[in-house]
Amino acid sequence: MDIDNRGRGVVTLLLGVAVGALAMLVVARQAASSWGSVTAHLLRRTTQVDVSQPTVVNKIQQLQRLETVVYTMDKVVSGEKENAVLPDFLVGDRLLMIVHGDVVAGVDFGALKSGDVVVLGKRVRLRLPTAQVFATRLDNARTRVYSRQTGLLVPVDPNLETQVRQEGVLKTANQNARATLTSLLQGLGFERVELE
Repeated sequence: MDIDNRGRGVVTLLLGVAVGALAMLVVARQAASSWGSVTAHLLRRTTQVDVSQPTVVNKIQQLQRLETVVYTMDKVVSGEKENAVLPDFLVGDRLLMIVHGDVVAGVDFGALKSGDVVVLGKRVRLRLPTAQVFATRLDNARTRVYSRQTGLLVPVDPNLETQVRQEGVLKTANQNARATLTSLLQGLGFERVELE
């Protein structure tokens, strides 16, 4: 009988040790989790973006020449010159042409000045430089004047063709630059972007 009591005592002792070890593991794990949470909180790093006016100017200037439109196009374009006093059949000049070629246009931010950017909290106002054509390659064999009407009293204006070609391209380049800058500035955390 003594052996049975001893056997039960040993089993009880082993069971107690096992339960105690399990309890210590649970407590140690909770302590480690709590300690990990405390250390993570103490060592937590936050990301801050500098949106001061000089930094914003610098970020935009780093864009340098932002090419915002590249065209390979066959496009019908028109242009005209009018006189406020005399009728078109005497002094007007109208042109309708089909243009084919490649045009690269955009905005040059290298000339952006500090005064062109105003930062007010989460709002930024920017005076956008004028869009310009950076490079053109026209296929003159496929570009042709479709229709030209010149008044009786004026010579043909050779610059009208160039002006007509550039006008549509520059308008699109400006619109694309505005969209790109708006995205960039919103990415810096500005909630309101005003482009002039």
